[in-house]
Amino acid sequence: MKLTPGKLAGLKKVSNERGVIAAAAMDQRGSLQKSLSKEKGGEISDAMMEEFKTLVAEVLTPHASAILLDPEWGLPASKRRAKNAGLLLAYEKTGYDKTGPGRLGDLLDHWSARRLKEAGADCVKILLYYSPFDPKDVNDKKHAWVERIGDECRANDIPYFLEFVGYEEGADEKGLDYAKKKPQIVTESMREFSKDRYGVDVLKVEVPVNMKFVEGTKSFGGQKAYSKKEAIDLFHKAANVATKPFIYLSAGVSNSEFSETLELAGESGVKFNGVLCGRATWKEGIPIYAKQGAAAFRKWLETEGVKNINNVNEKLKAATSWYSIYQVEPALQGA
Repeated sequence: MKLTPGKLAGLKKVSNERGVIAAAAMDQRGSLQKSLSKEKGGEISDAMMEEFKTLVAEVLTPHASAILLDPEWGLPASKRRAKNAGLLLAYEKTGYDKTGPGRLGDLLDHWSARRLKEAGADCVKILLYYSPFDPKDVNDKKHAWVERIGDECRANDIPYFLEFVGYEEGADEKGLDYAKKKPQIVTESMREFSKDRYGVDVLKVEVPVNMKFVEGTKSFGGQKAYSKKEAIDLFHKAANVATKPFIYLSAGVSNSEFSETLELAGESGVKFNGVLCGRATWKEGIPIYAKQGAAAFRKWLETEGVKNINNVNEKLKAATSWYSIYQVEPALQGA
């Protein structure tokens, strides 16, 4: 598989010198506004959302290969990122349609792949709620949606990152029953969206296990869904079906849990190509910003936030370059 020049240039811009994606995520919108509002005990203005994102971008991007932002509140932050950091922009609206089945997503009304590129994006990112167990009609709509965006990114020669998050209607997605189904949901989603018809260049995926249910780990909460050996096998099963580069998302877990997750991925020897890590880096700073303001939050980011991102970077030593997948010669890395 070879990339077109625009896609290759975009992917290089969001990767480090090893060809690994060590990106920070700050495209949270509805959930972030809600969390800040809860801690503050009042309304969160647009200016506050922009300020929060700008502080994260300023302090953390010197330690990241890229940052993922949203065009609604994230554009001022994109201008304040470090020179070494590439830019991914989200194309979907926050949340999903709650009126019907399937958690269907929607695109931002005033944006297109072309406009995101014009706004400085090196790559376009889409979030999709997906389960291979959903009715065929629901998934058919989702498949067409993903294809449509793939064609738009092809036409604008910009890399396409697809993030899919598994779910089960009516289930406790943090519970034991769902933890047992999660490996298959993740694996089958990775298999589906590796198909060339979708035009996806990088898969942004959940890890195939819930660490709280992996016996023998520090994150283990007491109920077992898998042994450590079984968990390692499940990492392999999922990785083996992907024909495109894939990176892990942190899914809102704590920094210590995400670090341990990456350790397990490293121990398993799977060839993952990096991370897009958001809340595991900065979410503990939410109450600080909400209650003490920008200066206190900046100070927290400069100490704890940087420590968090460096914890993740340390674990990325186990990640491998996407160069070989797209037949890029290591000698051309700086090209």
